[in-house]
Amino acid sequence: MSIDLSKMSKDELVALQKDVAAAIKDFDKRKKKEALIAAQKAVQEFGFSLEEVLGGRNAGAKVAPRYRNPSNPDQTWTGRGRKPLWVVDALNSGKSLDDLAI
Repeated sequence: MSIDLSKMSKDELVALQKDVAAAIKDFDKRKKKEALIAAQKAVQEFGFSLEEVLGGRNAGAKVAPRYRNPSNPDQTWTGRGRKPLWVVDALNSGKSLDDLAI
């Protein structure tokens, strides 16, 4: 399939770019699913589940929050990653992480 890009308008090129990005994302999603199925079959041949082989690790598992915003209890932070603004503000105002601990 050959497309003459030089004859396309900018809007057509942008639409094509979006379509290509979506197609790549869909392709990667399908390939990951195929890889997961192949990995599951491979470990089953040895009498294990994928979870057993990977040590029961659940990628993306939720981590319990360790800190809570005293002025808004709905705002919590696990202590991982970038500090939320409310944590930065509290630390700048003289509080410590111990003051915010749950």
